[in-house]
Amino acid sequence: MGVLLGIDPGSRITGYGIIEQVGNKCAYIASGCIRIKEVSLPQRLQRIFEGINSLIEHYCPQSVGIEQVFMSKNPDSALKLGQARGAAIVAAVNQGLEVSEYSARQVKQAVVGKGSADKKQVQHMVKAMLGLDATPQADAADALGVALCHAHTQAGLVRMAGASRRDNRRLISR
Repeated sequence: MGVLLGIDPGSRITGYGIIEQVGNKCAYIASGCIRIKEVSLPQRLQRIFEGINSLIEHYCPQSVGIEQVFMSKNPDSALKLGQARGAAIVAAVNQGLEVSEYSARQVKQAVVGKGSADKKQVQHMVKAMLGLDATPQADAADALGVALCHAHTQAGLVRMAGASRRDNRRLISR
């Protein structure tokens, strides 16, 4: 599959996680956060866009996974989160990358095995799955979780495509 970028978008902190998938194994490459100080929303969106662009240019991922917006109690926060996601998605699409979206529940299910897992459980499992020496910061761990979920989903799709091709060959050869 190659190098995958996972993004946990936020208007103040956008986490990123970069892994390499070779067969069924995933290896850690990098992770961190794009932290944005108190500036206007348009400037924050520009910095998210530029930060994701820079990551893509440096690590050359083959595809991107991003967490979907969850509906919070505060509609203003949900709108800002959606705009941050949009800036990250446009940065990826402008570089010709395919972007896949995953709910927080899907990410937690893929990483922890339970869709209602908390942040500490996600951090612990990301550390264990990638063999990290230290526990990643929460936003970076969430982004690595998105990347792992993306890797598992893509690997499953490849397996399903291979199975259907084999089934089709059997039908043709009979």
